[in-house]
Amino acid sequence: MRDHIQGEDYELWDIVTDGSLATLRKNTKGVHVPKTRDDCNAEDLKKLENNVKAKKWLVCGLGPDVYNRIQGCSTANQIWDTLQAAYEVTTQMKRSRGTLLYSQYENFTMKDGETIREMYTRFTTLTNELKSLGRIIPEE
Repeated sequence: MRDHIQGEDYELWDIVTDGSLATLRKNTKGVHVPKTRDDCNAEDLKKLENNVKAKKWLVCGLGPDVYNRIQGCSTANQIWDTLQAAYEVTTQMKRSRGTLLYSQYENFTMKDGETIREMYTRFTTLTNELKSLGRIIPEE
């Protein structure tokens, strides 16, 4: 995700991770309220535009169930924090998943009726998951 967003515009990733979207002003009672479009300067408008771009990149690949979780988020940073919390994996879960996948890797065989292409896709998926968990796959 990071690479896709940075590929679009490097500063967008800062909006996602830092939430740098300071478009508030104090009203007559001294309370911070969102700026209206008329109150925004060029820098504020650029931040709002980048926030919308970053939100677009985060939302585009989500299915309906995941989208429902982030539907109420107004900033890219809120979406990112919500997605991270929803998919946060503990160290113990990661270790267990890695052990299971490594066992599947060591015992990998072609299934009955499976084509070479299907087997290769299954193998690639397995090795990519292991790599994403930080497991080292021997070259031999």
